[in-house]
Amino acid sequence: MGPAASTVSAPPLTSRQRFDRLDPVLAELRERRDAFHDAGYVPRDFIERLKSVGIYRAATPTRFGGEHIPPAEFLRLIERIAEVDGSTGWVASFGSSLIYLAALHVDTQAQLYATGPDVVFAGGLFPVQPGVPTERGYRLNGRWKFASGSRGADILGVGLQGDERSEGKPLTALLSPQQVEIADEWDVVGMRATGSFDLIVRDVEVDREWTFVRGGTPTIDEPLYRYPTIAYAGQVLAVVGAGVARAALDHAAEHGAPRAGITGAPSLRERSYFRTGFAAATSRLRSARAWFYEETESVWQSVLDGDEVRDEQNATLRLASSQLATVAAQVVQEVAHLVGTPAIYAGNPLERLLGDALVPQQHAFLSPAIVESAGAVLLGAPPTVPGFR
Repeated sequence: MGPAASTVSAPPLTSRQRFDRLDPVLAELRERRDAFHDAGYVPRDFIERLKSVGIYRAATPTRFGGEHIPPAEFLRLIERIAEVDGSTGWVASFGSSLIYLAALHVDTQAQLYATGPDVVFAGGLFPVQPGVPTERGYRLNGRWKFASGSRGADILGVGLQGDERSEGKPLTALLSPQQVEIADEWDVVGMRATGSFDLIVRDVEVDREWTFVRGGTPTIDEPLYRYPTIAYAGQVLAVVGAGVARAALDHAAEHGAPRAGITGAPSLRERSYFRTGFAAATSRLRSARAWFYEETESVWQSVLDGDEVRDEQNATLRLASSQLATVAAQVVQEVAHLVGTPAIYAGNPLERLLGDALVPQQHAFLSPAIVESAGAVLLGAPPTVPGFR
């Protein structure tokens, strides 16, 4: 028997209802985010609050109760959460990761969603480990890193080396939380509450039906599963950076601009360099964000029209995502510089925002290597990194 999810039922929501329902959740997040950072993870009870908004049924097959949220709308939801707390936005972003699980056999998916569509998936996929073949599947032993949101997950994934069945492509094996030990190895300056702990598996056998190729061909044909899977995985992280940058700009406008210097100098908003710098940072973030959403909506329309997403479209999505993450990190750094001395104090909101802004641009899906690959594809050459599409 495979893992089963613990879920909470929720009625179907319209787009407006979803955003309206998010507001009280964000109000609670403002009150609790410091406690989340002290603990190092977003607790399960708040994950249940995110389920109530539909975050964790946004990529579930509709035949199993999923309510597919168009990518641009889902990304805006994550961005709003990240404006309040980057770590919680990061954890919520993995509501999109059920796209990967669409590669499971349909009967396995039926078991996965047997108790409802709101399934929280977290994965420690690297470094990929060998699975010892058995008659039923694979016997696993190993340790995997960066399992963001693992303490609130209903089901966990670990990365396995590929075999003949997967044509050498890496596999993901699914386990229930009871089969996995979560090791607290997360001591970082950014995204401290993501709970990106290590997963340890000791002598557990996983049935073959509970493994799949990450980014493999879906067994259910629905529009969301024709949207570029790996590109989407990078997009949901890029908008976390955008939300953090928006929070930094809001902080500068609300708390930095009225501040006068201890020397008796004019307030920051009366100073030319602050006004110019603030305007430039705002325009750079909004420009990168506008291009990002423009490309998202264009590719989604291609999917809805029944067109196959071209390599060039995928490359542009990857490029726009990397650009947004990079600009967002730069904007937070610029804001800290403009605000001046208060930014160096422990406990100033910019301290957390600076650390959080570092993380999206450091992710492999948004790194300079992705920019190079995008450039290669746009110039008619093959991508330079594996798993680009």
